[in-house]
Amino acid sequence: MADTDPKGPRERPGHTGADREAGAAWLACRQRRPEATARMYCFPHSGGSPGEYLRWSDGLPGLELWGVNLPGRGRRMSEEPYRRLEDLVGAIADAVDFRPPFALFGHSLGAVVAFEVARALRDRGGPEPRALLLSSYQAPHLPRTDPDVHGLPDEQLLPIVERQYGELSTALRDDPDFRQFTLAYHRADFEMIETYRYAEGRPLSVPLTVVGGTEDYPKEALEAWGRHTTGPFSVRLFPGDHFYLRAQREGLLRLITSTLTPRPAAPVPSPQRVA
Repeated sequence: MADTDPKGPRERPGHTGADREAGAAWLACRQRRPEATARMYCFPHSGGSPGEYLRWSDGLPGLELWGVNLPGRGRRMSEEPYRRLEDLVGAIADAVDFRPPFALFGHSLGAVVAFEVARALRDRGGPEPRALLLSSYQAPHLPRTDPDVHGLPDEQLLPIVERQYGELSTALRDDPDFRQFTLAYHRADFEMIETYRYAEGRPLSVPLTVVGGTEDYPKEALEAWGRHTTGPFSVRLFPGDHFYLRAQREGLLRLITSTLTPRPAAPVPSPQRVA
């Protein structure tokens, strides 16, 4: 693949070495696979990191997995996190060189980011994904019903973060610097999704697969994604809650594999000889 080309990485028109350096900050890859049939770029949930998705690499041997690193956490912890989703999407579309053939996968907040990145690439005349796989978020045109939490004081926000993503250890909870750092990027991610407003536009034309847990969003809220593509559309539910993908990892990876594996062309029937 291009990343391991002995002649060096390929530039897309208008992209310089500085652009590639900026794009590299956004991406992480655990295992390069030049022989892979496609790349899949994974967009994490709010407060999440790409590491959880990169660990799928062993279960997806036919794909090259790339995780998207958001500012304000992990190796980009010194950077300010984004607080508006449209700004984040624009920055990703500007910086990341998505190399075809590729798919986009996003979970929760990441589902909306992946969807809007696909729209941005289409609108800019850029490469479009082979498929879009969106997990654990309702169709973007539907109104949110959850209360906004990004403006809460730290002492009220921390229990919400712990309920959703697991409790911090006592040592970490009692460390004011770590607690402030953790809450800062969670708060920014909450603000992104809570201030996001879907802007009407042309539907995509790519295959769209929506996945969720049976104890999370109603199936109708996931089926409503169907209006956002003219391509093939399907919904698949797995037992579980918002983070069904952890307990149902093997089933989800099988679904991803079957969705992104090229179908062999149907044999062309031989012409019949007429006596």
